[in-house]
Amino acid sequence: MAETSPTNLKTTPLFERHQAAGGRMVPFGGYSLPVQYPSGIMTEHKWTREQAGLFDVSHMGPSFLVLNNPSGDAEADHAAIAAIIEPMICGDIAGLKPGQVRYTLLLNEKGGIIDDLMVARSPKFAGSLYIVVNAGTKEGDFARIAAAAGDRARFSRADDGALLALQGPEAVGVLASLMPGVVELGFMQYGPYELNGQTVIVSRSGYTGEDGFELLCPAPFANTLWDALLADPRVKPIGLGARDSLRLEAGLPLYGHDLDETVSPIEADLGFAVSRRRREAGDFPGAPRILAERDGKLSRIRVGLIVEGAPAREGAEILDASGAAIGVVTSGGFAPSLGKAIALGFVPPAHASHGSKLQVSVRGRAQPAEVVPTPFVPHRYFRKAKAS
Repeated sequence: MAETSPTNLKTTPLFERHQAAGGRMVPFGGYSLPVQYPSGIMTEHKWTREQAGLFDVSHMGPSFLVLNNPSGDAEADHAAIAAIIEPMICGDIAGLKPGQVRYTLLLNEKGGIIDDLMVARSPKFAGSLYIVVNAGTKEGDFARIAAAAGDRARFSRADDGALLALQGPEAVGVLASLMPGVVELGFMQYGPYELNGQTVIVSRSGYTGEDGFELLCPAPFANTLWDALLADPRVKPIGLGARDSLRLEAGLPLYGHDLDETVSPIEADLGFAVSRRRREAGDFPGAPRILAERDGKLSRIRVGLIVEGAPAREGAEILDASGAAIGVVTSGGFAPSLGKAIALGFVPPAHASHGSKLQVSVRGRAQPAEVVPTPFVPHRYFRKAKAS
């Protein structure tokens, strides 16, 4: 999980907590973050699947976009703030309900993915959006959003605070013991909650495929919140290594690996992120390419692979049955929940059918691989029952 980064690494408000817990710190996204704790990646992975894992994701890019001159008409003000960000993305933000979070994609003019992000409508304040972008792209993302806002809205960064992720089947029970109201949240909903007189922004979302929450709090309150969560025996701190193996099992793409500015939403198998209203209007960046690809005119698509033998890592060639190179692995590793090697990668549509027998080249040796549905491990998000 380590990546090349400048020597003058940033630290999160929880840096000292990671050191005290024996976290092995590595450079990631310009920050010093724990890749694992003494128990090890395998144990941390399984603990998150069975109990509740606590992650420091303060390197991410939370922010707020707030209308400068609201009219007082809630729907009109929401439409106005949505109109600022929609020209950059492919999601329907105007259609969000109060407190609803939407996964969407920031696109370039050719339909390539600049970043994947979360955009949410405030449950309380009309004309306000909560936006979370990726760490590696946040400076560029923030600049784009601020430029689009102009004098119509105030853009404010919130990455000087702490962002925690509590993930796993016990997450709701743990967090509800501190903030009882969070049980009312469904998957991809958020709101402000109080703890010890401090406001914590809580969204029921995450990057593991498990039920869970992401919590934004002021930096001075970070250690208190971290300690309060870890005081529950169902919670253990989890590092970047297990975060990566969990998201890979969940079939979730990682920006800079599975997604980049050459990859479109359709190629990335993220067609669901191109909202219906936006498709019908064709009013998003790269629409001609994306709509054509949606109709079948594409040359590659992201697939999941079960790999026999050693794990195929990023950059490994994907081969057809005859041994000809047809694609490349973009994420790969061992899946602790399955006891098998798995991978994500791009292949031509003719080789993308589930059950297709392919190969991957690992250290110069071809190993059998099979295209399978993703997620590799079923998602366990909590979805509220619809009112009858």
